[in-house]
Amino acid sequence: MENIIKSFWDRNKIILKSFFIGMLVLLLLIPTAFILSLVNERQSRQQEAVSEISSKWAGSQTVTGPVIGIPYTETTTNDNKTSTVKKWAYFLPDKLDIQARIVPEKRYRGIYQVIVYTAALQVKGSYDSLRLSELGVRPEQILWNEAAIFFDISDVQGLKEEMTLHLAGASLDLIPAKFSSDQFKNSLSAALPAVISSIHGPLEFSATVELKGSGDLLFVPAGKTTTVRTTSSWPDPSFAGSYLPDVRTVMDSGFQADWRVLYLNRNFPQQWKDNQYDLNKSSFGVNLIVPVDSYQQTTRSVKYSILIILLTFTAFFLIEWVYRKAIHSLQYLLVGFALCLFYTLLLSFSEYIGFNKAYLVAALATMLLIAWYVRSILRSSKMALFIGMLLTLLYGFIFTLIQLQDYALLMGSVGLFITLGIVMYFSRKIKWTEEK
Repeated sequence: MENIIKSFWDRNKIILKSFFIGMLVLLLLIPTAFILSLVNERQSRQQEAVSEISSKWAGSQTVTGPVIGIPYTETTTNDNKTSTVKKWAYFLPDKLDIQARIVPEKRYRGIYQVIVYTAALQVKGSYDSLRLSELGVRPEQILWNEAAIFFDISDVQGLKEEMTLHLAGASLDLIPAKFSSDQFKNSLSAALPAVISSIHGPLEFSATVELKGSGDLLFVPAGKTTTVRTTSSWPDPSFAGSYLPDVRTVMDSGFQADWRVLYLNRNFPQQWKDNQYDLNKSSFGVNLIVPVDSYQQTTRSVKYSILIILLTFTAFFLIEWVYRKAIHSLQYLLVGFALCLFYTLLLSFSEYIGFNKAYLVAALATMLLIAWYVRSILRSSKMALFIGMLLTLLYGFIFTLIQLQDYALLMGSVGLFITLGIVMYFSRKIKWTEEK
């Protein structure tokens, strides 16, 4: 019986060793899964830091307005009972022009960096006229003494100065929730001057807004023609919302972006009554992003861990059988643990020195450790150099895939095809079974 087992092992030892290595690769996916969970945990802590700073500074900002709201009465009869109900009619400006200068600031919570901003907005435009008759509202229904103008800012905590709107020669101090309607419940608002009811020509307005925020700075295209220009010294903007800028210039010294949006492009009318619209669905603007998120890149690196482990073990396997160098199973396991520890080094260093430098440090440390170990167990500087060069190529290949996100699939497919060809070339002389 013992001879039968020994004979079976001698004839199939390469296949059995290959099977064992495959199982070992799958086993090493367990620690990499824990590492991936650790990355997600650290990323969650970063997001908590961002949320904490944003809650104390100001959150994402969406600017809407100005919008004129005019209440009117409507009489209804139900079961021979007559009742009078107050409703609102809303009017958007014909021209709206916004010039935004955005000044970014870096804030820190522990080791985490958060980008916030201060924006100086110059808002101006005009109403050609208020066409109440087009909405079917009769003059005697209008409550001019309750007419208001609304200017909505999503997070008023970010206001740095009192806001004054200049309209038709009058200066209106906008106050949070002074007037409230179904469409604008908590907006900045002010009473319209009584003289507005007798003006039929253009109503020009202007305002200056000093605003703090974090994340997005968005604008609702409230004008029949809305033009927005944003400028900033931040070199890595992300343009967000329903419309991309018509013209944009992005340089290392900052960016400038221009939008021009017509009322035909949005999903709400120029004036309406008895209805509510989600104006924010048509908003657009910019987000001052941190261009390289080390946690996302580390996550992508961990997802390639099976490739690194498999190719490294394949190289050890070929060395073992082509060059007749015995490598113990425990030694495979120790090398696998070293390959897994690369990702914890990458994660920890990237929080302090950035992903690219951390990748270099972690890869260099891992390559030197494994090369030294190979030199010790195989007593061959040539083999140690070979393994070191192999790991250099592997880590360089993975780093390239991470950087070239749009071409990662193409580069990965070509790289794996070439790698398979190399493995097939070196394994062609292996006798997978040995006859007696």
